[in-house]
Parts: sequence; C-alpha cells; structure tokens
Amino acid sequence: MMSLIGNATDQAPANPAATDDMLATQPVGYWSGLAHATVTRHLRDAMAKIDVTQPQYWVLNRVNGGPAAPSREEVVASLTHLADGPHEIARVVDQLLHREWLRIDDEQRLHLTNAGEAARARLRELATEVRAVVHQGISDEEYVAALKVLRKMVANVEADGTPGNPS
Repeated sequence: MMSLIGNATDQAPANPAATDDMLATQPVGYWSGLAHATVTRHLRDAMAKIDVTQPQYWVLNRVNGGPAAPSREEVVASLTHLADGPHEIARVVDQLLHREWLRIDDEQRLHLTNAGEAARARLRELATEVRAVVHQGISDEEYVAALKVLRKMVANVEADGTPGNPS
C-alpha cells in the first residue's frame, strides 16, 4: 500500500521484486542506474563480439556527424563527458587512426576512411539490433512517456539551485 504525505509519495527501499502497485515508491536512481548499467553492458558485449568499443562508435559518429571535419581536440572535448576517464577519447582516436578507420588531413582534421565508414555503418546496424531487443514489448508511446518523465526529473534537479546546477 502506498503512503502519501501531502503531495509526496514515501520513498521505499529499492526492491527489484516490487509489484506494479509498489512502483511509485521505488527510487528512480536505483531503476535508472540499473537500466543504464544493464543496457550499456548488453550493447558493449555485442560490440565486443566484433572487436569494437562503444567509445569507438561515439568517435566514428562524431567525426561523421558534422558539417565540417572536426579536429582531434574537438572530438575529445565533445565526447569526454561520456567517457570512463579524461584520456579515453584521445586513446580511442589513436586506436582508430592505427586501425585506419580515421585519417588526419593537412589541416589536422579527422575524416573517416572507407573502412571507417563501413565500420560505422555496421555499428549503426548493430545498435539498431540491440535497440530492438531493449525495446521489445515497449510501444513508442511508452518509451516517449518514460523519457519525458526522466527529462522532467533531470530538469527538476538541475533547477534546484545547488552548486553546479543552474537555477
């Protein structure tokens, strides 16, 4: 039974076996963290089977994804917040240059090679396949509703005026 105090629902401890009628009391941090870890592990396991990493896919997409070819520094700056450490993206650029999936032009701009574009296209197919598994039994409407709720929760926290958050 859900207990309400004013307009707020009491917070219950995380419970992976919570029934539907108990979900409103579950901590979003637990469930969003579990979803992130599980989905990321599944994607990275699938990519490992073809000897590619998720950060390599990020770099291939970033190099391919703009109106102008980016520099190494621009790629590193735009992706480091996603990485496991401050040096990971620079290492990935080096790996992809070594693999000859990237090349650097005379102006120090990065470009995909034909092999790099083929790898990026294959990884996009793989990501689409993984997405289909993750989204099985979930309608687009349910998915959009879930993301809208998460986006609102992020906005609520970012607007709380704590240091490092916009007020």
